[in-house]
Formats: sequence, C-alpha cells, structure tokens
Amino acid sequence: MTPSEGDRAPAFSLPRDGGGKVSLAGFRGRKLVLFFFPKANTGGCTREAQDFSCLAATFSRNGTEILGVSADPVPRQEAFKKKHKLAVALASDETHETLAAYGVWAKKSMYGRTFMGIVRTTFLIDPRGRIARIWPRVKVPGHAEEVLAAARSLKAD
Repeated sequence: MTPSEGDRAPAFSLPRDGGGKVSLAGFRGRKLVLFFFPKANTGGCTREAQDFSCLAATFSRNGTEILGVSADPVPRQEAFKKKHKLAVALASDETHETLAAYGVWAKKSMYGRTFMGIVRTTFLIDPRGRIARIWPRVKVPGHAEEVLAAARSLKAD
C-alpha cells in the first residue's frame, strides 16, 4: 500500500554506498528527498541521479538531504556513483521490503512483457518524518528543480 502525503514515512534501514547502513531515523530533524529509481546505469536513472547531484549543494544549504534507492546491489551502485561522479547517497534494497513499504515495487509492463519493478517515484519527507509531498511516475526532465522548489517552501522544524 502506497503511503499518502501527511502519513508518517515508513521506517527503513538499508545498506548504502561506502559501507554501513542508512536509516530514516538518521535523517530526523532534516528534510529528506527519497528518490526511488529502477536501475543504475540506465538512461533515465543516470539523468535523474545527475540532476539531483548537480543541485545537491543547493539542497544541502536548504537543510535537505538526498537519498536514492534502487534494488541494485551496493557494488553496482558504487560503480554507478563513481562512473557518473554522483554527489548523492545511494542505498540498496535487494529484498524489496522498503520498496514495497513505499508502494514503488509494482507490476510493470514493457514490450509486451509483464514483470515486477520499481516505479520511479520521489518522496519529500519533513523533519518530523512525515511525507510532505509525493511525485509518482516521475518524468525526469525538470524533476530535480521541482523537488528543490518544494523543499525550499517546506518549513524546517
């Protein structure tokens, strides 16, 4: 079931690039852009991660952290981050538990084939851990800028 705006964001603890784990609790008191992307090193996912990376310093100055999540294993994400010089943190959900909790692990179809996969979605989470905004089925061009505008308008606690 997909959470809605105003709901408490589902808790998570995931392995991340660079080692260790990253959790929702670790962002308490700060705004968080949580973007779910289908697969590292594909066209749309690369562009999305690059766009967020280009704006990462501006997000940070506005008290907002950025975390990208996919089902790719951590080594693949680390290679993706290095290859494209990404400035955003990446986390891996190979079990799909967090993906399902956020309602982004869903049935998809492409070229007449049906399969389970990640629906590109972004959540803006407020400093108290509530979902302030959801962008479902994201179209990449201009998306990072739109999320930045929303993050700027969101009051910090």
